[in-house]
Amino acid sequence: MSTVPPASSPFRAVPEKIVRANGVDLATQAFGDPAAPPILLVSGAEASMDWWDDDFAARLAAAGRHVIRYDTRDTGRSTTFPVGAPTYTQDDLLADALGVLDGYGLASAHIVGVSMGGGLAQCLAVRHPGRVLTLTLISTSPGGPENPDLPPMSEDLAKTFAEPAPGPDWADRDAVIGYFLAAERVFAGTIPVDEERVRRTAGRAFDRSPVPAAASNHWMIEGGEPVRSRLGEITAPTLVLHGTADPLFPYGHAEALAREIPGATLIPLPGMGHQMPPYEVWDTVIPAIGAHTGRGPRG
Repeated sequence: MSTVPPASSPFRAVPEKIVRANGVDLATQAFGDPAAPPILLVSGAEASMDWWDDDFAARLAAAGRHVIRYDTRDTGRSTTFPVGAPTYTQDDLLADALGVLDGYGLASAHIVGVSMGGGLAQCLAVRHPGRVLTLTLISTSPGGPENPDLPPMSEDLAKTFAEPAPGPDWADRDAVIGYFLAAERVFAGTIPVDEERVRRTAGRAFDRSPVPAAASNHWMIEGGEPVRSRLGEITAPTLVLHGTADPLFPYGHAEALAREIPGATLIPLPGMGHQMPPYEVWDTVIPAIGAHTGRGPRG
């Protein structure tokens, strides 16, 4: 099991800050010097900001960045909606990301998105290019596994989706932690799952969420207008980080992103699945994001 050395104390997070945007409250947290180049971390479905590991964010901050993470609506301490009946769309999640930038007084930022957050990041770069300094896409896709020109999800994962296990008792902390741990195993690659870290993160997310079940609303929201046909319009320097063992978006999805976004750089992460970067690849991921976010927009 991996052990993560503690990050230097000057780069730990400050207390949470609530940003009011688009009629909702969004819980946010920042690391590092507010005068440093800003990075906005955008989470995947069902994931509060807790899944951007404290040490991961602190190490980015130690590289001279102001790192901001936030709870998407229906996760953590952000506004929740009735379970099973969300009244918002993907476009609202997009507006929330912009609202967080506004809440920190930022005209633009380096955007780092994972999974669903990577899809939102693509939309930001297409629809709001002036707000995106650089773009980093992790464990995401230009279109999803249902696109016939992209590799399908693994057979094992397809079977899991076809025969889903019952959801947890969302009021039972241990059951919810077990639910997220089981999901991590399903989506993992060949790098062993750090069960202790997953349990700790899932428990923290549960403890911070007044309505833990609301996170499941993310699977029910309607998507916005697809932007794949417009990826060629992206002007922000783009970095694609992708696991070579991703069972949901096999590596061909990353290769498609790199082809379709002008000038994109693709870095494979050996053995990583469809997940937040595990500690085993941090020595590749963190320096890559640090170097990438040292760039400015293309002229």
